[in-house]
Amino acid sequence: MLDFDAIQIGREASLRHTVTEKDVQTFAELTGDTNPLHMDAGFASKAGFKKRVVHGMLTASFISTVVGMQLPGPGALYLSQELNFKKTVAIDDTIQITAIVIQKVVSSQMLVLKIAVTNQNAENVLTGTARVLCPPLNEGTINDE
Repeated sequence: MLDFDAIQIGREASLRHTVTEKDVQTFAELTGDTNPLHMDAGFASKAGFKKRVVHGMLTASFISTVVGMQLPGPGALYLSQELNFKKTVAIDDTIQITAIVIQKVVSSQMLVLKIAVTNQNAENVLTGTARVLCPPLNEGTINDE
């Protein structure tokens, strides 16, 4: 967990991930979302897509990884997320998830993060804004007993 006071406006964290067939299958099994747009290439083609469309929420779930592991890191509590889906993601696309601190609310130790997810062609596939809490370091972590 990063120290809230040390986090500056403009601080950035990012993650790259290549979406695999296994990712899509696992996400569908976990959520029950077996929409044929995600699971059936023939259906996706008939719907006007060149390839199956990766679940938008699978793409968005990697924002949680950046928040929970990097910025601000372990112990962070997600408060809200605004998502704007700009382009579809396909299996084998490599996405980069970037979070940038755009606001700090000292009274609540909340960070507002600008979110951008781009594909391997540097095209925005998702944008948004996240709000996360940074618990004080002197109060321990959520794993303390």
